[in-house]
Parts: sequence; C-alpha cells; structure tokens
Amino acid sequence: MQKNILNKILTISIGLVWLANGLLCKVLNLVPRHEQIVGRILGDAFAKPLTLSIGISEIIMAVWVFTGYKSRLNAVLQIAIITIMNSIEFVVVPDLLLWGKLNSVFALLLIAVIFYNEFYLNKKTTNTLC
Repeated sequence: MQKNILNKILTISIGLVWLANGLLCKVLNLVPRHEQIVGRILGDAFAKPLTLSIGISEIIMAVWVFTGYKSRLNAVLQIAIITIMNSIEFVVVPDLLLWGKLNSVFALLLIAVIFYNEFYLNKKTTNTLC
C-alpha cells in the first residue's frame, strides 16, 4: 500500500517537472536562459520556434506521465531524453546552466527517481516496454 502511494506522489511530481519546464520555462518563456541554450546549441535563428517546440513536447510528456499509458516505455524515453539533453548541455553550454556542470548531478537524481518509481514501485505494469 505504501509503495502505491509513493508511486502516485512520484508520478505526479515527475509530471509536474515536465509541465513546469515545458510550460513555464519554454512556452511562456519565463526563463529566457532556455532559449539561449537552444540558440547556442542549434543556432540563434531557430532558437525561438525550437524552444517553443521543445516546450510543447515537454507538456505532452507531462500529460503522458500523468496518464500512466505505457509507463515503462515512457520511463525509458524520459531517461534517454534527459541523458542526451544534459550530456549535450554539459559539453556545449555549461555556463548557461543554472548550476553549471553540477546540473548533471540533478539530472542523474531525476533519472534515478524515474527509474525507481517505474521499475521498483510500479508493480502494476508488466515486464515489457510496451
């Protein structure tokens, strides 16, 4: 019973992380640093539309997390996206990250929480990814 409650709390928290980053930081541009990061990595000419697209994708990820649909596949994709995104940022734009290269520690913690939540706490899913 306790695992189920913790799973629900962590699932909502993970979804809120995606929602806040997508909606507040990127779509509403309340944290302009995100557009600067995208501009430095992918080019300033495309920074605004790409940041908006990334933000919308993060909102979709949040909705997916909240629904619980194919949650194992969702967790694997979250882990892959966070790993790739943070690896690129670590190498290319560490000066624009909120905590610099220390951001990677927080990314690893988020990855660990997602993994723990899905592959240890969430016993209602099967052993397949889909």
